[in-house]
Amino acid sequence: MYGAAQQQGAVFIALEREGPRWRIKADTLTAPEHTVDTSAYDAVRAAVGRLVRAGQVRPDSYPGPVYFVLHDVDSEPRARELAAALHAALYGDLEPLARAVPPTP
Repeated sequence: MYGAAQQQGAVFIALEREGPRWRIKADTLTAPEHTVDTSAYDAVRAAVGRLVRAGQVRPDSYPGPVYFVLHDVDSEPRARELAAALHAALYGDLEPLARAVPPTP
């Protein structure tokens, strides 16, 4: 695991190196008092779908609702951008996710 941050009661986010590629994990079970609202979950699920269709993550990536995994991100900067956007979305701020994975028209 390259880097991970976890606080008691906080959503767990991790970046892991997979050879030349990266994996992002998020787990809301580490924050039992935290709930992800429906609009945030829907936005994350839609973003993961767009990433899969664009070939930016593998089809076996997992879009939640409690555990999220994005496999095969091509670079560390992109993995960090997506991890930060996912973390923000899980706390209700959808703007970073919309910038990182723009909706298709």
